[in-house]
Amino acid sequence: MRIQHWQDVASLLVGVWLVGSPFALGFGGAAVWITIALGLAVILFAVEAFVIPSYLEEWGEMLLGLALLLAPWTVGYEQVSATVSSVLSGMLVILLAGWELLTDRDFTAWWHDRWHHRAG
Repeated sequence: MRIQHWQDVASLLVGVWLVGSPFALGFGGAAVWITIALGLAVILFAVEAFVIPSYLEEWGEMLLGLALLLAPWTVGYEQVSATVSSVLSGMLVILLAGWELLTDRDFTAWWHDRWHHRAG
């Protein structure tokens, strides 16, 4: 395994938090299973970034972050702690993925080349 970006390690830690947060914060209901499932998905994408680096995992993490942001209202979380944890974790996952995309030289060069070929 090769770690290319510190943001992947940070995303992994957010995923671990999500898996443990129902137990640490003591919330229940549907929020438990959704939080654990989304946390495991964040972990999976972060580990995938170590094994087979590509840009797809960052886009996947952004979608997971969006799901974390919306889950409290679409599912109806009963506890404020579950909502706050989900929203903050979602924002963090999106921020980390976006930051990685914006600062990765390979991706920005690819995006720049792609944009100029289409525009020109």
